[in-house]
Amino acid sequence: MMTSSLSPFRPALRPVAMAVAMLAVAGTGLAQAQSAASADASAAAAAPSLPSVTVSASGLQLGASEMTTPVTVLEGDELVRRREATLGETLNSEPGIHSSHFGAGASRPIIRGMDGPRVRVLSDGAELHDASTISPDHAVVSEPLLATQVEVLRGPSALVYGSGAVGGVVNVLDGKIPTAIPEKGYEGSAELRANTGAREGAGAVSLTGGAGNLAVHVEGVTRDANDYRVGKGWSGGSKVPGSFNRTDTGSVGLSWVGDRGYLGAAYTRQTAKYGLPGHNHGFEGCGAVGNRLGCPPADGPAEVHDPADVPVVDLRSERLDVRGELRNPFVGFSALRLRAGVTDYVHDEVEDGAISTTFKNKAYDTRIELQHEPIAGFKGLVGVQTSQRKFSADGEEAYVEPTITRKTGLFVLEEYRLGDWRFEGALRHDRQTAEAQTTGIERSHNGTSASIGAVWRFMPGYSAGASFTRASRAPTAEELYARGLHMATSTYERGNADLRSETSQNVDLSLKKTSGDTTFGVSVFHNKINNYIYGRTLDALDGLQLLQYSQADATFTGIEGQVRQAITRNLGITLFGDTVRAKLDGGGNLPRIPATRAGLRLDANWAAWEGQVEWVQVARQNRVAEFETATPGYGMLNLGAAYNGKLANGSPWQLYIKGYNLTDRLAYAHTSFIKSAAPLMGRNISVGVKVAF
Repeated sequence: MMTSSLSPFRPALRPVAMAVAMLAVAGTGLAQAQSAASADASAAAAAPSLPSVTVSASGLQLGASEMTTPVTVLEGDELVRRREATLGETLNSEPGIHSSHFGAGASRPIIRGMDGPRVRVLSDGAELHDASTISPDHAVVSEPLLATQVEVLRGPSALVYGSGAVGGVVNVLDGKIPTAIPEKGYEGSAELRANTGAREGAGAVSLTGGAGNLAVHVEGVTRDANDYRVGKGWSGGSKVPGSFNRTDTGSVGLSWVGDRGYLGAAYTRQTAKYGLPGHNHGFEGCGAVGNRLGCPPADGPAEVHDPADVPVVDLRSERLDVRGELRNPFVGFSALRLRAGVTDYVHDEVEDGAISTTFKNKAYDTRIELQHEPIAGFKGLVGVQTSQRKFSADGEEAYVEPTITRKTGLFVLEEYRLGDWRFEGALRHDRQTAEAQTTGIERSHNGTSASIGAVWRFMPGYSAGASFTRASRAPTAEELYARGLHMATSTYERGNADLRSETSQNVDLSLKKTSGDTTFGVSVFHNKINNYIYGRTLDALDGLQLLQYSQADATFTGIEGQVRQAITRNLGITLFGDTVRAKLDGGGNLPRIPATRAGLRLDANWAAWEGQVEWVQVARQNRVAEFETATPGYGMLNLGAAYNGKLANGSPWQLYIKGYNLTDRLAYAHTSFIKSAAPLMGRNISVGVKVAF
């Protein structure tokens, strides 16, 4: 089945094959490395140890405390506690990060008020290709239960993954392609979890085995969640109709591992069915004349639809990943890295048992990095990245004509250390061509982006960071060519083929303290964007909005951070929060900007127990755009507890419980297109157990 579904991409595999060939040619000594094991072991023993928390997407194997801009890293027990059904909800409680919230099946991260194509989602450094950047009702095909680490980057390190990622980069690490042979020949984990808010049950298993130079990995997740309950007092009832989510994900990977690196591949398949709350059948046939909306007169009595009869997304995604790394490939270079993928994505939107619209996305991406040895004190990497995306929509809601988008980027990232200072700089040039297949319109955009930053460790345990980034983002095919009714978001969207690239100038200042009884991290940012592209609402009719992709200068300013005070050896208290102000320079606010948020958390640990209780307060959002309504604020009480133990053979296990919205507060997400049709979940108790072996 994999061969037939991926066969259209055989031409796309050529750059992947070339990159693999580079690894093979450069690593002719890799097959002979076993005979030189003792020499390599001596060299490895002399190498300095890595920081305890290494940020993979930093490009230079940096620790989180060494970054010039704020970085969020979730791993280990913290990741287990934070994981939810979607990537957006998993990261939603981190300072500066919110979610787009579209029911239970689709939720994408929002970083500092920016979402969609301005936030790039990666799978271990390779771009994910789904349809989530096109519309918030489309799911991100990344499974949090299979993630081993989640990183959120901004600044110079994020720039090398694409100048369009002006909001940031979310890198999801996994184990689908083994990079080492397990010491005892095998290793793995299993997890079961359930909750009361949606009567959800989920299970995950991961297993890696190997011998000699070969390692194989298999993993899988299944999830079944019903419509979720909302807080008390919602006029729509006790549950959100169509908020169910059923997902199955499986992956198998194979690697050849040597003393100087590895080369492997993995096939991943995900299927999902989830509902689209808030879908309004009354907009069928509506359109735009000039800058006004119009709907056809009713022909007889209006058709009555059951509120529970919502459209269903039936999704299938298949992806082939190739990853490799070769240490010391050439004279003067310390590492050669390859990330490549081929994706075949399709989802049907099913109404009344029949397919109404089909979305397809066939894409490939290749990324090659060469890290060089220090030159006059400079350490860094150079690389090339290329991708192609063929997107099409066919059916009632085909509001974007078929398009082909091709991207090529060249980048360089360098660092220099001087005493207590670390300097970092990045430069990237991109070219994008977006071709509309029906009308034959083609638009090309070029952009050069640059970023510089510095971090100063002025006292033991203290550091101050500053960065400046100038980035260019080309308009997406949807922003250029959209034209049609999109009932999932209750909009009629119109693109503009004459859109220009937007240019952002971002200043980021941060202060951290990482040791002692008091620790903190706080950052402020100011991002001025010329020709900012956004969906401007020109008209509204009975809940339907006319959305015109427009350009205007805009400014984003905000602060985010947290401070923790250790009260005793086993008890601590944390204050955290974030706020962002996003406005048009000519006057007015941008739509769906997150409200100010603050919280207080008390954490404790004793013997094998650990726990947390927190109160999160979200302010009312009154700063709204044209035709947008204010969203009331709310407060939520959450708690969590876990017990860590070991099996008789020494394998660790964890039993955990967490409570969300324990006061059963009715709450709405201002960032959501369907905030009134899909409030946030009400009281929810989740329990789970995880064992590693």
